[in-house]
Amino acid sequence: MPPKPLCLVSSCLLGLCTRYDGKGKQNDECLRLLSAYRFIPICPEQLGGLCTPRPPASILGGDGHAVLDGRARVLDNYGRDLSASFIKGATMVLAIARMQDVRVALLKSGSPSCGSTPTIGVTAALLQREGIEVRSF
Repeated sequence: MPPKPLCLVSSCLLGLCTRYDGKGKQNDECLRLLSAYRFIPICPEQLGGLCTPRPPASILGGDGHAVLDGRARVLDNYGRDLSASFIKGATMVLAIARMQDVRVALLKSGSPSCGSTPTIGVTAALLQREGIEVRSF
């Protein structure tokens, strides 16, 4: 029997307390889907050097693609520019995906890092650019 494919999953979807508010956001639909995979939990914001908890952040002036291209910024609710941390976290997630030949990522919707709905986040945009399928929960 061949091994199950490997995927990335937002650690907050597993219930781990990695969200900006220091809480998890366990998603039962995502957990059911994970039974078909081996998985690597990731939190791009932590990988980018941000603490937990942290002030909420949002993308201003575009979406994750625009942040990657330097045309938009990620700001926290105090107005601090966190773009470099978000890009660093996305780059680290991509490095993990490449090292492990991951082709699917199950990510938290609505996040300025992981979201693909309603606006695509920085990490989701970078993964999509690399041909990795992003599913939102």
